[in-house]
Amino acid sequence: MGLLVAHTAFTKKAFEVADAISDAPCFSDYMHLDKLFPNSKFVYLSRDLNKWVPSISMLLEKMMPHLELKTGRFSPVLKRSFHDVFPISVPLRQPLTQSVLVDCYLQHQQGVLSYFKDRDDFLSIDVSEPGSLRELKAFLGLPIEGDADFPKLNVGRNVANWREYKHPNKVNSNLAGVEHRKYFDY
Repeated sequence: MGLLVAHTAFTKKAFEVADAISDAPCFSDYMHLDKLFPNSKFVYLSRDLNKWVPSISMLLEKMMPHLELKTGRFSPVLKRSFHDVFPISVPLRQPLTQSVLVDCYLQHQQGVLSYFKDRDDFLSIDVSEPGSLRELKAFLGLPIEGDADFPKLNVGRNVANWREYKHPNKVNSNLAGVEHRKYFDY
């Protein structure tokens, strides 16, 4: 769609350069980001719980060793985001149960929907629904061409690896600027 996109953004510079940012830390820091970027639009991607629970279970299982706050290899921002939303202890002594994950999802969803209630700079969509791509483009004020829907990604155990995507519009999550790799203070 011609947007500069950061899948995740861990530095101020990445936020300043990207037109669109998804995932961490947006899912945990949306209130702070709303204040830092007052004219931004926010899109909440909802998902059927029967599809989300197996997907997040698989993701957390893969990520768990790297979410350790002191020794995990992931960005400190990514680790904090996951620890803010999920009741995880590392090492994980047992997988999070389906009911715990459903509670996390519903609590997070309720927080987001409550925060953005009655605002015209917020859209909630399920990308698996027909017409959701058109709805997103209309919300963003982008040209609506054709009736194409979002491609089916991350189905079953096949999870896209953002690092493998090469595109001129891809923004590095750790983009350095004059403040090097500084994140926001709020």
